[in-house]
Amino acid sequence: MIIHCTANDGFEISPRFRRTIEERVARLERDSEHDEAQLSLLEDVDHIRRQMRLVAMQRSEALRMRLFLDRSQMRLPRPLIAL
Repeated sequence: MIIHCTANDGFEISPRFRRTIEERVARLERDSEHDEAQLSLLEDVDHIRRQMRLVAMQRSEALRMRLFLDRSQMRLPRPLIAL
């Protein structure tokens, strides 16, 4: 069974997990820029096609993770003293 999430379906993630995802997004975007710059150095048509596909997948994954972060909220830390 497939469940579709809407923008109103909120969920909470820890600050540490959010930071990890943000770092991964930054790394994917940086790598996609580098890999796209390498296209001018390639000569084989198949290699160029695979490289373009790699760049598209990196950008797609970065976008998917950004959308995930947009739909999530950071979990508040637990109180130190029980109320």
